[in-house]
Amino acid sequence: MIREPAVAGRFYDADPESLRKCVQSCLTRRETPIEAKGIVAPHAGYVYSGAVAGAVYGAVRLPQSCIILGPNHTGRGAVLSLHPPGEWRTPLGTAPVDEALNRRLLAECSLLQEEAGAHAREHSIEVQLPFLQVLAGAPRFAAICVGTGDYASLDNLGHALARTVMAFPEPVMLIVSSDMTHYESADAAARKDRLALDRIVELDPRGLYRIVGERDISMCGFAPAIAMIVACIDLGASRGELIRYANSGDVSGDHTHVVGYAGIAIA
Repeated sequence: MIREPAVAGRFYDADPESLRKCVQSCLTRRETPIEAKGIVAPHAGYVYSGAVAGAVYGAVRLPQSCIILGPNHTGRGAVLSLHPPGEWRTPLGTAPVDEALNRRLLAECSLLQEEAGAHAREHSIEVQLPFLQVLAGAPRFAAICVGTGDYASLDNLGHALARTVMAFPEPVMLIVSSDMTHYESADAAARKDRLALDRIVELDPRGLYRIVGERDISMCGFAPAIAMIVACIDLGASRGELIRYANSGDVSGDHTHVVGYAGIAIA
């Protein structure tokens, strides 16, 4: 199975050379990379969120294997959908789904279903891959599309992610694909996003769940972030760090209706 790109030429450049140059220009490298257990990176068009994604990817040490969790924007497929074995194509080549990682995830989490429907037109995981391809060369990954906000299910998934990472013979990073507040003023978005970001940095999954609901924060990947925080706590994480925050108005000049973007590393 080859999963063809759904948003090449729209969210990022379809030309391989131009795409590679774009990703490289977005990256901000740290002299001493963070040994992160998980990160949060945005998934908008690179012209808007690429610099934030590049800041967080450039700040951490990337292993060859990762588990990418993204929200389900389309409503298709299973509630917790694990993409089957095969390859995902981008303009930079193909990236293989790690079959051993998939098997371990299915063994650890009975809520996961291995199916492709949720992933067919979903962009949130796809847009992470060019960054991984530029930085890791030939990354192997598992892809989970999350279409539930049920806390018990997310907690279950988070503990299963941790058990999977601990049992796997090679290092595995957890990557959450999420944008922050959608279509509010820059000031309102910043205030709301700070509330959510504080909960992530403090490794407080229940607090994130609560504040997103109470303050109506339109963070599209809050559910994958909850699962990732639960997993990182199990894996011994002690802190989170906000690497960079921005919004679409920084590029478009329109600060009345923005989307917020955050890059976070958890170590």
